[in-house]
Amino acid sequence: MINHLNKVNDVTVYSVFDDAFKPYGRIVKGYDFTELCTYMEEHTAIPESGNVYFPSIAEMEAFPVFDTVRDTLYGGMPVQFGYCNGRNTTYNGFEYHKGSEINIAVTDFMLVLGHTWEIEDNQYFVGKEKVFFVPQGTAIEMYQSTLHLSPCRVTDAGFKDIVILPRGTNTPLDAKENTTDPESALLLQKNKWVLAHKDREPLVKQGAHIGLIGENKELKY
Repeated sequence: MINHLNKVNDVTVYSVFDDAFKPYGRIVKGYDFTELCTYMEEHTAIPESGNVYFPSIAEMEAFPVFDTVRDTLYGGMPVQFGYCNGRNTTYNGFEYHKGSEINIAVTDFMLVLGHTWEIEDNQYFVGKEKVFFVPQGTAIEMYQSTLHLSPCRVTDAGFKDIVILPRGTNTPLDAKENTTDPESALLLQKNKWVLAHKDREPLVKQGAHIGLIGENKELKY
């Protein structure tokens, strides 16, 4: 698959198992996510277009692995289990959180990643990012300094991705107060700072800061 993706794209597609992924995150091992993946396969759908995202799903949080992840990967801090399914193929922008994000690939997909320290004056210029292929069944941790957004599909069918985050992330803000800290302009939801591409209308309509500069590249498969 990864060889094919590199043939059809004009950017290098790395594997999350390559050393190139180490500054962005790590492979998570030692956890049994089988029940979560089965739930995703049996009870969630991929939309006909676009993406769907649900921050917290009670049925997924009822599985025993929820307590294990909360008490070990997050050191006892409150977490949420949700998912993102869709058919995205374009960069669209970047987001980041204060705290790691765990992604579990129910299907194969690609991720476009950058670093928060590459943001200049609330802008990120296309060309600094790297693209990574995440094989089905792989669990990864993305560090809080890693810029990311929705996965990109690698088949016509789309993608399914389990998303684990600190509880409350990606939910509506109670209030927003801009300060003299430039980062405050990027805050869009709870624990969610966003730089959107100008062509990504859903994000722009939500009030996201337009900060991804350059081509809104489409990844082919």
